[in-house]
Amino acid sequence: MKGTGNYNVNEIMRKPLKYLKGIGEVREKLFHRLGIFNIEDIISYFPREYEDRNNIKKINILEDDEKCGFEGQIASRVNESRPRRGVLISKLVIKDETGSITACWFNQPYIKNVFKHGERYRFFGRITRKFNTLEIQNPIYEKVGDEKSSKICRIVPVYPSTMDLSQNVIRSAVKSAMEVVGGKVEETLPLSLRASYKLPEINYALSNIHFPTSFEDFKNARYRLVFEELFFMQIGLFSLKSTLSKEQNGIEFSKNEEKLDEFIKSLPFSLTGAQQNVFDEIKRDMESKKVMNRLVQGDVGSGKTVVAALALYKAVLGGYQGALMVPTEILAGQHFITMSKLFKGFDVNIALLTGSKTAKEKKGILEELKCGRIDILIGTHALLEDRVEFSSLGLVVTDEQHRFGVRQRAVLSKKGKDPDVLVMTATPIPRTLALILYGDLDISVINELPPGRKPIKTYAVDNGMRQRIYDFIRKKVKEGRQVYMVCPLVEESEEISARAASELSETIAANDFKDLRVGLIHGKMKPKDKDAVMTDFVKGNLDILVSTTVIEVGVNVPNATVMVIENAERFGLSQLHQLRGRVGRGSEESFCILFNEGRGAFAKQRMKVMEKTNDGFIISEKDLELRGPGEFFGTRQHGLPELKIANLYKDMQILKTAQDAAANLIAQDPILIRDDSKLIRMAVKERFAGKIEGLSFL
Repeated sequence: MKGTGNYNVNEIMRKPLKYLKGIGEVREKLFHRLGIFNIEDIISYFPREYEDRNNIKKINILEDDEKCGFEGQIASRVNESRPRRGVLISKLVIKDETGSITACWFNQPYIKNVFKHGERYRFFGRITRKFNTLEIQNPIYEKVGDEKSSKICRIVPVYPSTMDLSQNVIRSAVKSAMEVVGGKVEETLPLSLRASYKLPEINYALSNIHFPTSFEDFKNARYRLVFEELFFMQIGLFSLKSTLSKEQNGIEFSKNEEKLDEFIKSLPFSLTGAQQNVFDEIKRDMESKKVMNRLVQGDVGSGKTVVAALALYKAVLGGYQGALMVPTEILAGQHFITMSKLFKGFDVNIALLTGSKTAKEKKGILEELKCGRIDILIGTHALLEDRVEFSSLGLVVTDEQHRFGVRQRAVLSKKGKDPDVLVMTATPIPRTLALILYGDLDISVINELPPGRKPIKTYAVDNGMRQRIYDFIRKKVKEGRQVYMVCPLVEESEEISARAASELSETIAANDFKDLRVGLIHGKMKPKDKDAVMTDFVKGNLDILVSTTVIEVGVNVPNATVMVIENAERFGLSQLHQLRGRVGRGSEESFCILFNEGRGAFAKQRMKVMEKTNDGFIISEKDLELRGPGEFFGTRQHGLPELKIANLYKDMQILKTAQDAAANLIAQDPILIRDDSKLIRMAVKERFAGKIEGLSFL
């Protein structure tokens, strides 16, 4: 480290990366892209996987597409060829007593001076077997006898990376950071807890997660770090739940069964069994003395809005006001129209408050709200503004929870005296995980779709099918239907060769569909511009809407029957499912086309899941199994600390153990004031800082 002086370890951990050997300004900026800004960040930047370079095999048993090592004798000189300008290929034959293999390097002219006939070397890399010949391209190599600085015969970490930042640079930076810290990272788990759950010490865990000496050491290290991460998350959630569930003087809503039944009978459809069950759970909560904090999970199109309407009507019948907060103006407008139709003839005054309302309109709504003349207020985050005052707020409903988070929910709740809270999400989460992620909420599931919903036909295709798909789009537009085309990025990125929405819209508007009406919407547009384009699409003034994932949430366009997703391999399964749910909202048959450019078995496996099922809960299970929590799950979106190492699917057993440990500790020491709890208290405060307010010990 450059100029560390006499800093203690905590000061060293906060030092920027440029203090590490080999990290200049350019490299530091590359690390910033990965969210790594200081020494603590890089020490807690854990490997994605490991290469077991101890795996040394005989040449005759090497398998196609296998990553492994072998040892052999140099059996030829280096042969160079130049198949075209600017391309140099260097080839070399290596033999052992069982067979031979060709090593191949591209544009590395120094290779011809490295190897001498008869010398013994070890090689490591990916094997290609074509017919009876074996080849290894750009392998790592070392001379037998040079093991002091061995690159082979060890377990090597592989980190998530970015363009221009090689694995060797990341490994070197991590190694340098570990040396600087010198095994003096402060322990966060008390000895008694580590002894009870057989957890190794923190410095051993960090050393063996980055550079394990054996797989046994790696397993012990990972167990400790996963346990710690999940344990701290559970402590935070238990603390939050205990704060929320203290016997607050919640509202005891009156039953009003007759009027509710009358409203249910007036609906243009019958409630499904699942909708009725969930509303019964909500009624029980609302009629109890305890404040309701309930999460309603329902798959795309399961009818959550009607359940929300029933809960809001119950609040109004009890003499209270209701608030429904949604993430976008378009969605707020659609909910306003839907609710206005549902409540027609029931003497319920509904208002819409969004950022685009004029100052005069806002003023009128706020005055009516404050004096109690508005029964239900629907809006965006504009509802969180200080000047929004209710006369008697009794129920808060937030839709599409992952766009808000716990903090915003708390802000809205404070606008009433302990109002009931209902959270609606269309992101299906396996129940075991929901219980943990939403530790502060009770959970209901609408696991049944209304009758008559047709499953959306889904096809994964490659670019060879593009013309056929475009012909299909044209056919559907001729029939009077509309089409979504979704891209994963807003602008060309040097890191990911995904097609940008703006580039795609220009291409298809100028070439493929120049006679059709093509619109563009992406996250970098101003909200009013986005809404204008979206409104045009809703009204049928556009045939094709090219978009980034901003159309993922709740927008209802029954006439849109085709969803085309570019670079589908770049999305999580659950995100693909959410996008697919934008079509299939009318009576017409709908289609989802996934352009998959991922060539591996993993990408194909994920696309097969999408083709086979329309069930969001099955898809979310698969998403976690195949990908881990990843960006889709984004605990950050849920207002929880980000998980750096734990996989909520694969580590379910550790999660249950950590949950038991957290429950035991909170039962014995609810506000973490005992001497051996203080380290835990500090660590949890640090992890939850700025994410969730209301921990019982904050």
